[in-house]
Amino acid sequence: MVKKNDAQIHQEVLQELKWDTRIGETEVGVEVDLGVVTLTGTVDSYAKKLAALESAHRVAGVLDVANDIEVKIPGSLGRTDTDIAQAVRNALEWDVLVPADNIHSTVADGWVMLEGTVNLLREQEDAEQAVRNLSGVRGVINNLVISPSPLGAIEVKEVIEGALERRADREADRILVAVHNGTVTLSGRVGSWPEKRAILGAVSHAPGVQRVEDHLRIEPLS
Repeated sequence: MVKKNDAQIHQEVLQELKWDTRIGETEVGVEVDLGVVTLTGTVDSYAKKLAALESAHRVAGVLDVANDIEVKIPGSLGRTDTDIAQAVRNALEWDVLVPADNIHSTVADGWVMLEGTVNLLREQEDAEQAVRNLSGVRGVINNLVISPSPLGAIEVKEVIEGALERRADREADRILVAVHNGTVTLSGRVGSWPEKRAILGAVSHAPGVQRVEDHLRIEPLS
């Protein structure tokens, strides 16, 4: 596989942003340095900021993305923090994957803080995903605490390695897993951003995982 230079990556990221109808192509600036993309500019929703991040990651050759886009909500939207707080509550209660009764939120100047206790890292991530696209939200601070698991570090490691080995489209032997005090450290190389995201998603379902330190390198495999 021919390695792309920064100029090629720059053009393809711009094209991908233009292709993604969730984003106005004039709203986002792109810089590339040794495969690392920096996104700048201003958008009118947190959802657009995240959409731009996803778009950049979809481009082959992109190693990492720094998302420096600012969110500025137009005053004409007229959504107060009270309106947003009610929308957050509704979103959490309507999402069947989220333990809404265990979660409470605080909204200040469009920023949503989630607090409470969940059982899995996956639930922590699902709760944030349920509210981040709501109108008027400028950002989400996820302070949800994950309940400790009775499983020991060795058992958690075995559960995660088993999950990775079941995925036939990935080579689990390329991924190293270490577990310490509820923190899972992943290292090794993956062939693409979708593969990396799938691995992180698999780990988030494992009981006992409090957080993940992601040291996976994206290196297109020959």
